Amino acid sequence: MTEPYARKPVAAGPATGPAPGRPVVLALMLGMGLAAVDGTIVSTAVPQIVGDLGGLSVFSWLFSGYLLAVTVTLPVYGKLSDTFGRKPVLVTGVILFLLGSLLCAMAWNMASLIAFRIVQGLGGGALQGTVQTIAADLYPLKERPRIQARLSSVWAASSIAGPAAGGLLAGYADWRWIFLVNLPIGALALWLIVRHLVEPGASVDPDRDTDDRDTAPPRVRARVAADFEAVAQGEAPSRVRARVRVDWPGALAIFVTGALLLTALVQGGVAWPWLSAPSLGLFAGAAVSGAVTVAVERRAAEPIIPGWVWRRRTIAAVNLALGALGLLMVAPTVFLPTYAQSVLGLGPIAAGFVLSVMTLSWPISAAFSNRVYGRIGFRLTAVLGISLALLLLLAFPLLPFPGEPWQPALLMLLLGAALGLFQLPLIIGVQSTVPYGERGTTTASVLFCRQVGQSVGAALFGAVANGVLSARLGDTGDLDTLARALDTPGALPPATTDLLRHAVDAAVDWVYLGAACAAGLALLALLTLAPRRFPVLEEGEG
Repeated sequence: MTEPYARKPVAAGPATGPAPGRPVVLALMLGMGLAAVDGTIVSTAVPQIVGDLGGLSVFSWLFSGYLLAVTVTLPVYGKLSDTFGRKPVLVTGVILFLLGSLLCAMAWNMASLIAFRIVQGLGGGALQGTVQTIAADLYPLKERPRIQARLSSVWAASSIAGPAAGGLLAGYADWRWIFLVNLPIGALALWLIVRHLVEPGASVDPDRDTDDRDTAPPRVRARVAADFEAVAQGEAPSRVRARVRVDWPGALAIFVTGALLLTALVQGGVAWPWLSAPSLGLFAGAAVSGAVTVAVERRAAEPIIPGWVWRRRTIAAVNLALGALGLLMVAPTVFLPTYAQSVLGLGPIAAGFVLSVMTLSWPISAAFSNRVYGRIGFRLTAVLGISLALLLLLAFPLLPFPGEPWQPALLMLLLGAALGLFQLPLIIGVQSTVPYGERGTTTASVLFCRQVGQSVGAALFGAVANGVLSARLGDTGDLDTLARALDTPGALPPATTDLLRHAVDAAVDWVYLGAACAAGLALLALLTLAPRRFPVLEEGEG
């Protein structure tokens, strides 16, 4: 049977030896769990945090500051992992995350807590990108869906357990414990990483029967070969390494550009109007800083975001497709809980269940996706997944009003399965087209685009929802205001309640139509840019 993806006889790097042991897998899952549970566990404790520290007007920066730090550092950590190795970057990320967690637990006011959340985010950026890269390094192509499905299950479990744990800790202990619980988990992950994670080419031992020279990056292989030759001639192995150049000006430029752009997107329409001086100033600053970033990166010897990330069709197509995924994910994750409570009249727990079914079907679908792309290829599998997602998103506005809870829950169950077929083959596929020394940068660029898509989607769909509400109700408030009013239906006349519910239903329907447009953009990117067969590299020496 002909392979559904084209293989090139080039070394793809590690993942040719035996599968890593359980301690390494547990370390990766714990590391990913730290980043995954952070947002959900904090959200339920916001009332207690604000009641203790104050700062109601700026509490949204508890999430925005963390998101900014994670997003803008992803490409930086990706390049550093390609330059210095995955393990040092991952260890640094865990330490920064634990330091930020400890400082958050010691915060004395809202400003200090926001600052320490940014420190957490600096570590979270390293965790998200590097764990995904290590999973591709350690596992051969046929086994990657298994580890990626486990990592996806961590996100699914966190979306369910995080709010419950946060509510319990804030209600029966103290909100500071939602940060302190990270310390033992992170300490265990750090010990497992330091003790058990061994990168190929990390050591030279002439007494070993086997070594990792054949799976190491070219620069490491050359150094190891020279050391072995020196030992064979009775000389001391050389420890002189070529000077590594890090594009720190480019990293700073990317950080500033991302911070300005994401601040404008996150705070626009919330803290200030879109056409106000702060919004226009931030967008203008982001444009200028972006131009400076391009100039700096073009002159850099080892740019943080190299030009080949966008010149290669496969990587560019996956970046655009997963950016669109981040955009469309705003509809179910942000607006569906409001729809479930305000339109269907469900309580918070039941509304959370309507959303959680998507996070349950996603990793299951991802785990079995290799049986699909092993037959029809990465591109066609992703096209199948996003096409199904497009149909499901278009079906949401067709639901009856008010409808039954099982109806949106069924759509979300199927949507999770469709997106599992879409996202995981693209991530595994694009990681398999680059050698070891480019995998960290490639993975980080994909995750960076997805994060930016989420920020753009939150701003764009928030404006869409508020525009629909204004057209139907006039200047009576935004979606959050109406949702709070509908939480106490007895305080409103039945006619007013019904009017507000219809307005919320219409607003969420338009958001889902916008999400369907994002799915269409992802489909278009795959059909027009992605090659029919991903140029997969051989795992090992070609």
